[in-house]
Amino acid sequence: MESKFLSYFIEFMIHDWFASIPITICSVLTVAVIVERYMYYQQNRRDVTQFIHQLQRDLESNNLQRAQQSCNRLGGVVGEVAEEGVRLMADQKEDFSKAFDITVGLVTRKLEKHLAVLGTIGATSPFIGLFGTVVGVVFTLDQLGSAGGGTPVVVTGVAKALIATGYGLIVAILAVIFNNTYTNIVKRFNDDFLLLKLLFLSFVGSESSTH
Repeated sequence: MESKFLSYFIEFMIHDWFASIPITICSVLTVAVIVERYMYYQQNRRDVTQFIHQLQRDLESNNLQRAQQSCNRLGGVVGEVAEEGVRLMADQKEDFSKAFDITVGLVTRKLEKHLAVLGTIGATSPFIGLFGTVVGVVFTLDQLGSAGGGTPVVVTGVAKALIATGYGLIVAILAVIFNNTYTNIVKRFNDDFLLLKLLFLSFVGSESSTH
């Protein structure tokens, strides 16, 4: 059974190149994006609970220099956004909210980079596979009509044609799973940015009310 499936798959890759090549390109792109995004998120992964408490203490003591040092020690995109927030507190108190949202928007673009590729592949890959299957069935029926043959010929031809759909679905499922997973990771980063914004706004608001 396994050897038959393997031979069917090899035959599909060679003869049905119009479907196998696009799906293979999609699979390579999917794996590349999955690996690249995984490494990026791991590099920027931070536990912000203790950091926010430390940052809050630094801001309460009105020590912006120490707050920036805390942000530098944290590092990653969260540290980058927090450090920019500290700078904005000192320079742009009145328009802090808008300026901070711009910073978060730019960083979110970095976090969402290439995720559209996974979404597109997840949506289109099954249709490419289905197209390969339809063409394969048409060729099988054409051969059956011109050369003659019985049920085994039809069954074998359809089985080979369905390889295209299966291949496309596997790639699509992989792309959709990781696209959803990484989208949730980006959402968690945005939740951290929102916590930082609320923290900064509490101090920006209290400072402006005292003046």
